[in-house]
Amino acid sequence: MALSGAVDAHTHLYSGLAPLGMPAPATPPADFVGILEQVWWRLDRALDAASLRASAELYLADCLRFGTTTIVDHHESPGFIEGSLDVLADVAHGFGLRLATCYGATERNGGREEARRGLAECARFARENRRPHVKAMVGLHASFTVSDETIREAGSLARALGTVVHVHVAEDRADVVDAQRRGFPGPLERLLALEGLPPGSILAHGVFLDAAQVRAADAAGLWLVQNPRSNEGNRVGYPAALSASSRVALGTDGYPADMDAEAAALARLAEAHGDRAYAGRLAAGHRLAEALFGPGEPTPRSLTETEYAAIRARAVEQAEALWTRMRSLGT
Repeated sequence: MALSGAVDAHTHLYSGLAPLGMPAPATPPADFVGILEQVWWRLDRALDAASLRASAELYLADCLRFGTTTIVDHHESPGFIEGSLDVLADVAHGFGLRLATCYGATERNGGREEARRGLAECARFARENRRPHVKAMVGLHASFTVSDETIREAGSLARALGTVVHVHVAEDRADVVDAQRRGFPGPLERLLALEGLPPGSILAHGVFLDAAQVRAADAAGLWLVQNPRSNEGNRVGYPAALSASSRVALGTDGYPADMDAEAAALARLAEAHGDRAYAGRLAAGHRLAEALFGPGEPTPRSLTETEYAAIRARAVEQAEALWTRMRSLGT
């Protein structure tokens, strides 16, 4: 049965404060990895409990205004790991929204111990969460930031918990080059060979997957999520090969969860790249949501203008403190 609200199949609630004056890097990043290192990885390292809550409140309040009622989130806050998923879940539960979330385990800051803490947060949250419309997943940041051991542990944990893995795959060529250096054809093959992707797992982006790889992901029962505005903004390219699968949903990758705007960007970019098979991304998002949550959805809470203004005021206050911490961090 069709759902009444829109589905954002891949986003980052921790980016909710970014539109409120996030400082630009001192020098323009030269490539995608530079964007991560100089912008998004500095932002997530500066997050604490208060700024994360404010970010989630503003992002999800805007979801209500956009009519987006189901959000598939991928979270990271290296300075605040334990308990971070509860912060996100509490806000979503209070708003009456459906949320699937995970902590994206990585080794980019603190090695294997950092990855273990990320996976432990996924496990703790999955076992303790009792919110009826919140779903726990297991997260990996991306293949190029984790070891083989972490990938194996993520897949094993997801199977033990009866859930899926949510991971960035081939968003940029750097992910492909890293996997090839490790002896694999690409990041998808690496994740599959190490049993890191149970059926139903979610692969964000797939810009540098070819049609044969997309068909392999489809045959493995995996979902792909296209994020047109983000891919365009990061200048990583257009994922034309995604048309080889019918299991491709639409996400925003941290951009506001205005799915009409995302669909319009998709149509514009598809036309520019000669892609005639892009239709159905929004409908696929509903199918993904049903696979994660089952049929039906909660009745979202309505917000008055006064309530929204208060949320935004708290966000502005937290954003200023967050930008100060962010400026103090090196790359």
